[in-house]
Amino acid sequence: MRLYRAGKASQLFGISKPTLIRKIKSGVIKAYRVGREHSISKSDDEKKTPEKELVEALLAIVTSFAGKLYEMRSHKKKRLVEAVKNALRDD
Repeated sequence: MRLYRAGKASQLFGISKPTLIRKIKSGVIKAYRVGREHSISKSDDEKKTPEKELVEALLAIVTSFAGKLYEMRSHKKKRLVEAVKNALRDD
């Protein structure tokens, strides 16, 4: 098993280092922490099929949108509760 630092791994993946770090934090790419650096195993990359990568990417998208929808609904609920409280105070 060969470990690559984030900079070299991002070159191997063909993505930028910040994108690689985001994928590591979201769990799409498995990495190990060595001090302050992330290290990525080459064998982990070789095991992924295009189908598995697609499924992981779709799950990340769905998770992201679900979070956004939950935030929006929560915000709308707060506004509705405040409006009802204000209406009850006025009466």
